[in-house]
Formats: sequence, structure tokens, C-alpha cells
Amino acid sequence: MKKNILIILTGGTIGMKESGNLGVVPSNELVDFLKQFPQLISVANVDVLEFLNVPSPHMTPDTMLELAKLIDCKGASYDGVVITHGTDTLEETAFLCDLVLTTRKPIVFTAAMRSGSELGLDGPRNIIDAVRVASHHESADKGVLVVMNDEIHTARDVVKSDTGKIDSFTSPGYGPLGFVDPDIVVYHHATLYRENVWTEELDTRVDLIKAVAGMDGRHIDASVQSGARAIVIEAMGRGNLPLEPLPSIKAALDKGILVVIATRAVTGRVLPEYGYEGGGKHLQDMGALLAGDLQGLKVRLKLMALFGKYEDAETVRRFFLQTRD
Repeated sequence: MKKNILIILTGGTIGMKESGNLGVVPSNELVDFLKQFPQLISVANVDVLEFLNVPSPHMTPDTMLELAKLIDCKGASYDGVVITHGTDTLEETAFLCDLVLTTRKPIVFTAAMRSGSELGLDGPRNIIDAVRVASHHESADKGVLVVMNDEIHTARDVVKSDTGKIDSFTSPGYGPLGFVDPDIVVYHHATLYRENVWTEELDTRVDLIKAVAGMDGRHIDASVQSGARAIVIEAMGRGNLPLEPLPSIKAALDKGILVVIATRAVTGRVLPEYGYEGGGKHLQDMGALLAGDLQGLKVRLKLMALFGKYEDAETVRRFFLQTRD
């Protein structure tokens, strides 16, 4: 028996076409296309809901939370939900939804690296694969999934690793959970790490700063002055920084602002390993938190959700330490 699947559209390249001198821009044709797509209709009973039609760089954390609430609300009447999204912020929206959604039904994000005007467009195949995954009995209770290029990834681990290739979405260090073949959906391993922050609102006053050689404390000072509740720093290697920003970090910590150290490296965890000034252990001893293996941009969203739920910095610190990897 075919499953009942809701497809929620948010925009992105998957719904765009080239328009002369304007370049590739949003189009209104995707809704009608999906309603008449014979290969899709043969997979599941599909309803289509257009939530947004925007390029994904225009997505905001508040819009992502609004989308999550819509998924929880509308998804209750379906066996699973598929969300089409632009690729530039897909990993962020999918991760925030993974944090805040309460449903255990299959929730699958998909996208396209090529617009509807390009040869070899990947959007239709990705949508069919996503609907097949959302219809599969093993997809429930796995958290939010991302299906691209015949692969199934977790929202926590997936990243956009290339600006234009159709195999851009990867899970560095972990690999996909499974794949979609023409005849079957295959899961070859399970994810053992899940976390939830069930909140009705976000506190978006969380900044992300990338460490570079020779950096000083100007960006940290600017975050403090602008009223940031937390600052995420993508440090070097295991979580190490130059000397120059250390006074600014101490000043932020003294003001009760959470400072969380992630890594700018593609894979691996931050650890309290190096004890020299600016090393990960030294930063932890100063009062900074270490983010494990979670990407800086996802640490930022997690802190927004935690501050939206708990507000008090010490409570957020405690819950962050309980849920980090």
C-alpha cells in the first residue's frame, strides 16, 4: 500500500530556472510539476504545500523554527514529510529541525545542485529518492535525514562540501547511513547519537567567529558589545587559538557570555589536549566549553535553541555539557 507523504517546498535551486540576463531565479512551476510527476505519483500518495519560495541564503533561524513547527503540525496527518530546500543553508535548517521536532515520523530534506534549466538536472531524481526514503518503514525514528545523489545522511553530520558538484553533500568522517537504489532503500548502519532541544522559540544572539593565523580580539569584542549571549569560535586543530584574542575571550567570560570552542578542521573532535596559552586545555581552564565534533555553524544553532528554551546561561552551559559529543 502506498504511503501518504507531504512535500513542503521552501525554494532553492531545485525550484529555479534561468531567466535571460537575470540569471537563475526562483520559478513558480515546481508545485504543478510535482502534482503531475508520474514517477512520483507511482511511489506514494503525495500532497504538496508551498511554505516559501526563496533562495536558501535568505533563510533565517526564526524561519527555520517556523518550518519545524509546520512539519510537526502538518506531518501528523501523513506517514512522512519531504522538504525541498536550497543547498546553501540546507545543513543548517535540517539540523535545527532535527533538534526541535517532536515527531518520530520520517522527515527528509532534499535539494538540487542544478536548476531546472541545466542539462542533467538532479532535482527530480532527488525528490523521488526522498519520497521513497520517507515512505520506507526503516526511516522512522532516525531523526531528520538528508537525501541527495542516491545517499542518505543524518542532519547532524551532513555538510555541503562543494559549490557545484551533484555529490556535494557528504558526511565527513562518518559517511552516509545508507543509499537509494532503483529497486530498494538500503540502510547499512545506524546513528547512535541523537539530541533534542524542544523549544518554542530561539534566542538568535549567538555569533560564530572563524580563527585565523594572527587574529586579534576585535570580532570577539564586537560580539560582546552587540549583546551576544554566546560566541562560537571555530579554532584551529584540536581547539587551539593564537595569543592575541585571549584577553577578549576572558573579558567575554567575565561578563557571563558563553564561549564555545569548535574546530575549523573538516573532521575530528576538539579536546583539552594542549596546555600552552591558547591551547584547548588552557581555553577550557579559562571557562570556555568544548564542542566535541559538532560543526561551528551547528553549535551556533544548538545554542540558539538552548537559550530559547532555558534563557539562563548557567542552565544552558549545563545542558550543553550533557549533550555534547
